[in-house]
Amino acid sequence: MTRSMSRVGKCIDNAPIESFFGHFKTECYDLKAYKTFEELVYDIDDYIYFYNNERFQEKHNGLAPLELRDKAVA
Repeated sequence: MTRSMSRVGKCIDNAPIESFFGHFKTECYDLKAYKTFEELVYDIDDYIYFYNNERFQEKHNGLAPLELRDKAVA
C-alpha cells in the first residue's frame, strides 16, 4: 500500500475507506460481539469479498462494484 500524502484538510483521499468502514460497522460490526482479534479480521476479510462481489448498490444500477468494473471494461 502507498500512504496518502495529501495536505491537511484534504480528506477526499479517505472517502472510499471511510465509506467502506461506515457500511461495515452498520452491516456487520455493530451486530456482533467479537471475542478475539482474529474473529474481527476474518469478518473484515469476509465483508470485503461481500462488498466487492455480492453487495448490489443502487447508485450502480443494481450492480456489485466488480460487476460494474467488468461492464465498463467490456
